[in-house]
Amino acid sequence: MQRERVCVCGEMAGITFCHHLAFSSQSNLSPSWLITGATKRPQLHIRRSVIRAEVSFVDSDEANKLIAVEGYAVVDVRDKTQFERAHIKNCYHVPLFIQNNDNDLGTIIKRTVHNNFSGLFFGLPFTKPNPEFVQSVKNQFSSESSKLLLVCQEGLRSAAAAYKLEEAGYQNIACITSGLQSVKPGTFDAIGSMELQDAGKAGLIQVQGKISAVLGTVLICAFLFITFFPDQAEKLFQLAPTS
Repeated sequence: MQRERVCVCGEMAGITFCHHLAFSSQSNLSPSWLITGATKRPQLHIRRSVIRAEVSFVDSDEANKLIAVEGYAVVDVRDKTQFERAHIKNCYHVPLFIQNNDNDLGTIIKRTVHNNFSGLFFGLPFTKPNPEFVQSVKNQFSSESSKLLLVCQEGLRSAAAAYKLEEAGYQNIACITSGLQSVKPGTFDAIGSMELQDAGKAGLIQVQGKISAVLGTVLICAFLFITFFPDQAEKLFQLAPTS
């Protein structure tokens, strides 16, 4: 039985390989890519797949369990003003946005407009993305073994922060859905002059809210007084000066 030697050559991941095969001339095996004399070099390609972590979105009770049972570290990504009003005890503060004090003309105009509207009514500082955010987290937490619970006031900044850390290789990341504004008082051991859920309230909106609450209370009391003591209320109206 006559046997022939065939050289099979190919390229995989940029590396050329060559292998000699021996088979019978009477064999039925005749793959189209086996060419005697190595006159053809097929290209073999490998598709690389990247496995990425899945960010977990939890409520405040589930977040508490992650901290107490699974050892998650809390990373507060809010700006400095909200963090100082109220924050979870023993958390790490790594802001996603920092105060923008740049003095170029465009920034000055934007800052002035912001301070006269958003800053005045909502008490929001004029900020810019923190270029050192990811590196600051890396300086404190290993991307391979750390478990991080990211928190912010409304849930948007923590989700954006989670995306950045996921790209940096962090595998165990969780965020509180809707942020700290959805947390009930007493859920976390907190530090600050305000409740966690109120740390985002400032500016004229907060003042107006208090005024509205006072006026609403006065109107309700007046309504109840007129309803249950109509005679006394009529006498009071008669004593009121008329124009």
